[in-house]
Amino acid sequence: MRARLLALAGALWCTATPVGAQQPLVGATSTAASPSAALPPSGVVRTDTVWSQSLGTTKRLVLYLPPSYARDTSARFPVLFYLHGVSGDEDNWVRHARLHLVMDSLVATGAPEAIIAMPDGDDSWYTTWAALPDLPGCRRDTARRESADQYCVPWPHYDDYIARDLVAHVDAHYRTRRAARHRAIAGLSMGGYGAVSLALRYPDVFSAAASHSGVLTPSLLGADRVPANVAPSDLRWARTPDELREAAGERRYTRWFAPAFGRDTIGWYAREPARLVTRLTAAGIRVPALFFDCGVDDPYLGHSRGFAAALRGLGVPYTFREHAGTHNWDYWRAQLPASLSWLLEQVRPVASDAPAGSARDERA
Repeated sequence: MRARLLALAGALWCTATPVGAQQPLVGATSTAASPSAALPPSGVVRTDTVWSQSLGTTKRLVLYLPPSYARDTSARFPVLFYLHGVSGDEDNWVRHARLHLVMDSLVATGAPEAIIAMPDGDDSWYTTWAALPDLPGCRRDTARRESADQYCVPWPHYDDYIARDLVAHVDAHYRTRRAARHRAIAGLSMGGYGAVSLALRYPDVFSAAASHSGVLTPSLLGADRVPANVAPSDLRWARTPDELREAAGERRYTRWFAPAFGRDTIGWYAREPARLVTRLTAAGIRVPALFFDCGVDDPYLGHSRGFAAALRGLGVPYTFREHAGTHNWDYWRAQLPASLSWLLEQVRPVASDAPAGSARDERA
């Protein structure tokens, strides 16, 4: 099955229209694969421009619409969100991992269809920042590729931007199944953290999350040397501001975490996935389904091992896999079919669902 999927993905890539080619589609730009009688139906990649009240600016949103979206205008679809990593952008999953072609291949082999949304998350860690950014300083930075109007946001509420603004946009403009059980989120590296933390913070929005190489335990001490199957009781969490700096490392603390998480344990603990799980279980709220993987040569492997241990200690089920590879696109391309397949099964409509488009489905 794997060989068949990869061969079909290669054939689809060779015949697809370049992502930069645009054509009008419902007020937005669109890119569609070239039709061919020899190939199965292909999905469409398009780009929307979305106003975010949470950020106070407009953002680009890349979307994949499945093969039958245009053919069956009565059908509604689950939605997956895929998040990029630090220094990445909303085009990454299509440009570097050919996500649209992988999805076409999965659908051709019988996987359920879904809409996939790929947002612009800047270097935000997909959270509400602990402090307002230096907006004038950001706008003076001419080395950055992205325009200041989109990157330099006045209100860095990136969690609400994803879970509220973008979810509302997709539901309003596309034929989606709007219940949380039909919506999931995934990401790589920073986006892996974002996917897991957003699902745990908004279980009313996302029913499942997947992470590739995610920084899943930011306040874990010694995360660079966590052994396989570490005991939950052996995990050591930062308890002081100095230990937070130690856990992150000086460069990462200054550049990434202090602006977004703050400089005290209150801010970090409020954003720590293991503590978010603890809050859900204590409140009797169902924890979203969790899938995460990491390469055995990845410098952030210990974060996934530590998170797995924390979940074991809490009695929360999860799926965790280690594979050959490190922190790069070769690894993420290789593992993308696994996260897509797993998430598609989590959000798949079942026989007990109301008919697509029914009143119950709309309210769910």
